[in-house]
Amino acid sequence: MKTNQYLAYIRVSTTKQGENGVSLDEQREAIQRYAQKNGLEISRWFEERVTAAKRGRRVFGEMLSLLKRGNVAGVIIHKIDRGARNLKDWADMGELIDQGLDVHFANESLDLSSRGGRLSADIQAVVAADYIRNLREETKKGFYGRLKQGLYPMQAPVGYLDCGGGEPKIPDPERAQFVRRLIELYSTGSFSIEELVEKAERMGLTNRRGGRISVNGLWTILRNPFYAGVIRIQKSGETFEGVHEPIINAELFGRVQAVLEGRSNCRSSSHNFLFRRLFVCANCGYAMTGEHQKSYVYYRCHSRHCTSSVREEWIYHVVGSRFNSLSWDAKLQKQLGEALENWESTEHRDREKYISNLRLKLDQYDRLLDRLVDGFLSGSIEEPIYLRKKEAYLMSRLKLRDEINAAESDVTLVGEELRSYFELSNTALLTFRKGTWQQKREVLKETTSNRCVQGKKVYVELDEPYRLLASCSSITSGD
Repeated sequence: MKTNQYLAYIRVSTTKQGENGVSLDEQREAIQRYAQKNGLEISRWFEERVTAAKRGRRVFGEMLSLLKRGNVAGVIIHKIDRGARNLKDWADMGELIDQGLDVHFANESLDLSSRGGRLSADIQAVVAADYIRNLREETKKGFYGRLKQGLYPMQAPVGYLDCGGGEPKIPDPERAQFVRRLIELYSTGSFSIEELVEKAERMGLTNRRGGRISVNGLWTILRNPFYAGVIRIQKSGETFEGVHEPIINAELFGRVQAVLEGRSNCRSSSHNFLFRRLFVCANCGYAMTGEHQKSYVYYRCHSRHCTSSVREEWIYHVVGSRFNSLSWDAKLQKQLGEALENWESTEHRDREKYISNLRLKLDQYDRLLDRLVDGFLSGSIEEPIYLRKKEAYLMSRLKLRDEINAAESDVTLVGEELRSYFELSNTALLTFRKGTWQQKREVLKETTSNRCVQGKKVYVELDEPYRLLASCSSITSGD
């Protein structure tokens, strides 16, 4: 039953933001002005003090449940980033919009019933999600600080012991010798990983949970340069010189890597298989390796009793179909460019206003400093008070200058990153079809995730934000 009643949602990430940023009261006033101007009646307010970076916001979820019941006309939110700083929540909102829900953003003039308005909203949702990713990067600074000191700020690998925060890992007196022995045996090229797994069990070597070392677990040990004194972050590929005691030397580690690379192409070492170790077995979790059989290339899981096996041509077909959904015609490319330019124009205007306010505060501190100096020179302010206040004012000015510098570069950096997303999205299919072996692998790793094989079925998912861009393409291609 449609009414003219609307829900209203306001949110701040932290109490501090509520005091110093766009507060709940300011959001409430903006929504009330918008509702009055457009003749909308607000029946209920939803207020939340929690980050939108992850799903699970209780109040937001409660509001979505009420919207799904269809007893109200829609919802009014201050800005897109108040309701959707992660793309999953934006997808939930998108489903409601598709079902006819009336969604308004008080700070953005967007007609979500039109193709152009919906596209602009999707772009801003991507921007908000990217902003959150940037915040996460900032939280990693402490993590990387430890790494630069040569310390490993995560759980010790098999064969080492944790000694508490700020201390290097030390070799386990009992298990380090077993790890070293397994590495030495594998370096000879005379043992398979499966055979060494059995040897590890006979030695009594267990994983960190006390269970049996698996094939994948042993593979991780053999690939880990930590045992030779180098810390490598698996997700980023970055390496750091460790201060911990190595249990093998670099020469032995190099021999092991040579054997591993030889075994990855054991049937025909002269061939670089296109999808080698880019897909995993859905049943076992092991990486799929390539091999020639007659005139075809097959990717198989070599764990015991596993039947996952698929021809390279079929993987190529599935991946190509995913990339095909990212293709953009000239008209849509133009719309995307215009939408991005409109967003940048609006964001630049808001940013200039924000910077102007910061500069006013900076001028206020300049005047405070001048009066402070005058008071000190005239003798009305004692030296200890003068020095303390001067330091406080100078620190405040430095913080304001940092905020101004960050604000001046923010929009440009985000715009450039968005353009790189669009460019890669638009060229992914061509690169996959016509690019070099390395370019094909890179574009697949950059844009997809959850690549797996189950039996003879191949599954590939586009990663964010490419999944959203593919959705935009499918929505806007139906002229």
